Amino acid sequence: MEKILAHQFDLLEKQRHQLLDQVRQFPTVFNDRPGADKWSVHEILAHLITAEKLSVQYIEKKRQGIDMVGNTGLIEELKMGVLKISQRLPLRFTAPKMVVAATPSYSSIEDLTADWDAVRASLKQILEQIQENQLRKKIYKHFILGRLNIVHAVKFLQEHVNHHLPQVIRLLK
Repeated sequence: MEKILAHQFDLLEKQRHQLLDQVRQFPTVFNDRPGADKWSVHEILAHLITAEKLSVQYIEKKRQGIDMVGNTGLIEELKMGVLKISQRLPLRFTAPKMVVAATPSYSSIEDLTADWDAVRASLKQILEQIQENQLRKKIYKHFILGRLNIVHAVKFLQEHVNHHLPQVIRLLK
């Protein structure tokens, strides 16, 4: 795996394990909703997994023709900066309908973890196949920002967890 992807993937995995360790400490609140229109910890994690799963599926599809797509540049770097800031602010965003429609319900934290493990294994397999000259190829599509590269994709997944982390922490207290 390319060094930058290995580093970003390691950060992503560390983040996921820390999040799941925190959730496992409070199993009784896993399905508790703080309000009628508020998500439970279970729903937040299911949302994160689904967004990641759909991202991995899209990347895998685009990776098949990776040499046919263009490269990212300064514009995409600026978009990633805006994305990072937006994910760190306490703003609410509406989840894409496609993600909402595909989000499953898990019977337990173990089932959820097993699914997330499988999604991460798929992502790792893709990342291991990316070559240095393909790092800047536009093979990821963010629902607002448009086409980005694989490094941006992994960074977005990190930022997406960071965005929902305060929500999870509030629910666990």
